[in-house]
Amino acid sequence: MPATAVPAKPLRAPAKGQQTKAVIIDAALGLAAQIGLEGLSIGALAEVTQMSKSGVFAHFGSREELQISVVREYHQRFEQEVFYPAMSSPRGLPRLRALFANWMKRTSAEIDSGCIYISGAVEFDDRPGPVRDALADSVNTWLAAMYRAVVQAKAEGHLGDDADEKQMAFEIHALILALHYEARFLRAPDSLARANAGFDNILRRCGATDTVLAAPVPPARRSKPAR
Repeated sequence: MPATAVPAKPLRAPAKGQQTKAVIIDAALGLAAQIGLEGLSIGALAEVTQMSKSGVFAHFGSREELQISVVREYHQRFEQEVFYPAMSSPRGLPRLRALFANWMKRTSAEIDSGCIYISGAVEFDDRPGPVRDALADSVNTWLAAMYRAVVQAKAEGHLGDDADEKQMAFEIHALILALHYEARFLRAPDSLARANAGFDNILRRCGATDTVLAAPVPPARRSKPAR
């Protein structure tokens, strides 16, 4: 007898508990952007989500686990907006420039809401523990990706042989921190232009050619669906 085809099983929708937890994390992320990770509480989230405190608590078990979940979600969204789209750009300086351009867009969008990487560093810089570890791991993962892009740019011959990759990555990170401070705290109207000029100055000092500098950054494409 010919084999009978087995119908494919339909994709399962996320369980109700997972959907509810995702809603809570989304609300917590918005709240943390306004008041910081330290300001998060089970009670505040229960009020925002119109759930009971026990209902919110059941999904995390502790305030600390809630904070860590928010850090992980923030990092995942950061990757979706900044890292993954840049991977469609060619290796070397085009990819490095795409990473910086996406980072600038993300920072510009957070001028009013705030960056959890930056505010979290202020809150937990001298407070050892799982929340600080989660924050530091996320930031280090991103900075390592930026450093790899710098190394690749040098390997592709887009930078001078004497370019200091670690120094470049350090200064690029410093530009973003300065942009956030100048634009969010001081409300300096020319902060975006100065950050872009600073990035070009770093590239020129490290041997990038005018031809490579003038190449347009490819339009960002998401390689993974956004959450």
